[in-house]
Amino acid sequence: MADEQKTEHPVDPPVDRARRMAALRGAERVLSGHSLALTIGDRLARLAAEAPEAYDLGEGVDIYGDGVVEELERRVAGLLGMEAAAFFPTGTMAQQVALRCWAGRTGSPVVAAHPLSHLEVHERNAYATVSGLRMVHPTSDPRPPTAEEIRELDEPFGTLTLELPLRDAGFVLPTWEELTEVVAAARDRDAVVHFDGARLWECASHFGVELPEIAALADSVYVSLYKSLDGISGAVLAGPSSFVEEAKAWRHRYGGTLFQQWPVALAGLAGLDRELPRLPAYVAHAKVVAEALKDAFRAAGVPWFRVHPDVPHTHQFQVWLPYPPEALTAAGVRLAEETGTWVFNRWDAAPVPGLAVTEVSVAASALAWTPAAVRDAVGALLERLDRPDGGGGGAPVG
Repeated sequence: MADEQKTEHPVDPPVDRARRMAALRGAERVLSGHSLALTIGDRLARLAAEAPEAYDLGEGVDIYGDGVVEELERRVAGLLGMEAAAFFPTGTMAQQVALRCWAGRTGSPVVAAHPLSHLEVHERNAYATVSGLRMVHPTSDPRPPTAEEIRELDEPFGTLTLELPLRDAGFVLPTWEELTEVVAAARDRDAVVHFDGARLWECASHFGVELPEIAALADSVYVSLYKSLDGISGAVLAGPSSFVEEAKAWRHRYGGTLFQQWPVALAGLAGLDRELPRLPAYVAHAKVVAEALKDAFRAAGVPWFRVHPDVPHTHQFQVWLPYPPEALTAAGVRLAEETGTWVFNRWDAAPVPGLAVTEVSVAASALAWTPAAVRDAVGALLERLDRPDGGGGGAPVG
């Protein structure tokens, strides 16, 4: 499948997805789950319970972005230490508007970004087909670019976009020193800097600084309201006031100024209250879980495995195993159905033939998992790979 046809969340066959979600929904212990398992009723009940603490429900509903939406914008701008912010229905729209605005202001249609960035992998080449921009790549290695690579790019560029963390490379981050050097290198080349910070919320622990200090390095920052905050959807683009006003004009042209958005805005505010204070604990426990997974794979005699990064930079990381992804997914579903224990989300074929990869997200449900519990659950899952109904058999591939 061509890159421009990829989407961030591949769609399962209806029966397979329904069974997976039912198994996850019924699990009593969840290591790495997903809020998509919640029913509509679950989401409505949670929103009704949390909304009164997040916003005054005696206020009227929003109309084209006022009221509760403006409160969300003010809240995010304050958290990031930015002058202003604009709510967008999707991160893709927020990113495209940001790049378009900076291209107009710098006079350059060239954007420097990683080939594994969301812009390249998950947005169907929108920067080119919608906004007429062009991309250059400082590096193709599966890691953030270095300051030297930014300085040595062989053509001018107007905007440097950095995805923090770089999700498709394994949720990896530079060090704080490396990040400041990369930004300085872009400034030396008279470029502006945009942070694709969909998951910026959980980066502060790794960098050892607070969110405003991170955001202050960039000219604009996009953050998601659902990827770490477990909201319904939505994104916020923050930056200087004049930039945000221009972004709002383009938001209208792109069809992003919706008549009412109060459910998404309320869920975003509730997510800031509920999840943001917990993220440092998630990041810390992800390191415990990652080490326990490595111990479990060794104990089970797995011939090859990789937990990447070896020490997670955020509360999310990759796990690679040498088994068919269909077999691993089926074994995990059966484990949940039979024991009430859910370990991993869906497994996919890895870019390297013969391997499967999954993303582990350590959140509230994982905090009670001890290393021993992780090892026992992984062992029980791998035992189910040898069962005849294991989705194709569990023998290592290749």
